[in-house]
Amino acid sequence: MDPRVLTLRAAVDRLRRDLRAYPATLADREVADRELATLDCALAAGVPDTAVLGHALLLIAAAAGSVSALAAGVHQLRQAVELFGVPHHPTETGWSAAHYN
Repeated sequence: MDPRVLTLRAAVDRLRRDLRAYPATLADREVADRELATLDCALAAGVPDTAVLGHALLLIAAAAGSVSALAAGVHQLRQAVELFGVPHHPTETGWSAAHYN
């Protein structure tokens, strides 16, 4: 199996665990959960499309906001997505995945 897929799967699993363990209300928790499920489906099909990866990462990072308890998991996810060559482009709001270094 492609080691990038294994790394991404581990990052998805870790962030999912982090979200479950986070006790406070997170306004966009459903968005993050949905996008993690999207990544699971993409991984089940093999090497995921970079557009799917980039879109999911942006939505997950936006949903997690600046929650420090989730920052390490989001960072791990970003690093795993980078392995697939997903570029970091700012959105209209100026956010980019590179923000989560």
